[in-house]
Formats: sequence, C-alpha cells, structure tokens
Amino acid sequence: MRTPPNERLTSDIAEPALPDTTGSERRCILTGDTSARDDLLRLAISPGGHVLPDAGAKAPGRGAWIGVTRAALETASAEGHLKKALMRAFKGAPLIIPDDLPAKVEAALVRQLCDRLGLELRSGNIVMGSARIEEQARSGRIAVLLHAADSSEDGRRKLDQAWRVGTDAEGSGLRGQTLPLDRTALSVALGRDNVVHLGVAGHPGDMRAATRVLQAVSRLVQYVGDDRANATNETGRDTSGHADQPQGGTANIDEYVKD
Repeated sequence: MRTPPNERLTSDIAEPALPDTTGSERRCILTGDTSARDDLLRLAISPGGHVLPDAGAKAPGRGAWIGVTRAALETASAEGHLKKALMRAFKGAPLIIPDDLPAKVEAALVRQLCDRLGLELRSGNIVMGSARIEEQARSGRIAVLLHAADSSEDGRRKLDQAWRVGTDAEGSGLRGQTLPLDRTALSVALGRDNVVHLGVAGHPGDMRAATRVLQAVSRLVQYVGDDRANATNETGRDTSGHADQPQGGTANIDEYVKD
C-alpha cells in the first residue's frame, strides 16, 4: 500500500500523527518481535474466561499482544503454540480459546476499520463518488485512495491516474489501496449505496485523518496477508467493460501488561 504524496506505508505517513499517549511498545507472544502498540492486536479475557480480540485495547485486566497474519495464527492454534503462549501471558489462568479465534480477530479488525471510516465521514473527511474523487484527486486534495475488493480494474486505473497527477507522482506507479472488503461492506459502513471507491481528504499540512485511516487499513491488510490483499486486484476485474456499476517517550516493551 502506498501513501501520499509518493511514499509507501512504511514511510513517515504511516506513523501516528498525534503523540503516542502510551509511549510504549509491545512484544508479540508468538514471534517475540516488538512493535508499536498500535501496530499489534490485543487479546483479552472475558469474565467467562474466553480469549477474545480487543481491537481497541480498552478491555480491563491483563492483555496479550499478537502481530501475525491470520494464516500464522491458524497454524499456531492448530499446533498448540497459541495455547502455550497464552498460558504464559495470562499466568496460567483458566482459558477458553475459541476455535474460530482467527476469524474473530479478522472480524474485529474489519469492524474497527468500518467504524473509523464512519467517524471520518461524519467529520467530513471522506470523499465518495468516482467523479468527485477524480476531481479532488487531480487537485491534490485526496490523501488516501481506497478501492473495494470487487471494484473494476478500469475504475481503479482511472482514479489511480488522477491521484498520481494530483500528488505529482506521474510515472511512479502510485496506486490506491484495494481493500479486502467489497462494496457491500463499505456501503454498510458508510450508510451509502454502492460505495466502490473512496478518498480520505487531506493535504501535506494536515494528514491526521489519513493517518488514522491508514492505521486501521494497515492492521487489517497485514493480518489477512499480502497475498490475499493483493489478490483483490484480480478478483475486482470487470470483464464487461462497465466500471463499477452497482451489482446488487522511552519505550516500555512488554508482551502482556495490565493496561
């Protein structure tokens, strides 16, 4: 995924624009790697002892953090590594690990992204409609360009080109991010009909909305895996030739902390 004006997600634009209120990193209980708190997903225990995703990292009590793909989580669960890691993280407390925990994690990340898009829409930071997106992209007022998984190749290409023009990135291959969400999911999230493409408004002097959206996007894309995320570029191909028509501080590193 690339970010404006001509950078990849690993650049400064992907980092929080606002101060990190925790000033801390966390360690993934499965890989041992440390990352910024906002780049990982927290697991917490429900009152009944069920291990559940806590995407907002707001549940009380001790938490365990993971930073792996869904495929890796499924493998760790099947081979018993997840259970062992969770037992260590939660100090041997009785745990119930749902068989569908990997699916629950994905659903939580999808919900977090959809909620973020809804909040940005209410704040006036979301641009919808291909014609309007193209106009604002060409004038340099689109900071992030997103496409539904089932968007057409022609539709993506047209808006990507407009975005490159507006960000002075012609010839760079800069493209919008194709999400692992289809138009139905985006339409429900935004309360609009047939949301196939959307832009996040912004400019070099104000990238706050773009940063918030990119953070939620990157967590989901990293979890579902690059192969699955990139595959949407092919599944969205429209062979009919009609693009996008309606289709029905000092880091405190810890892997499990009470926060």
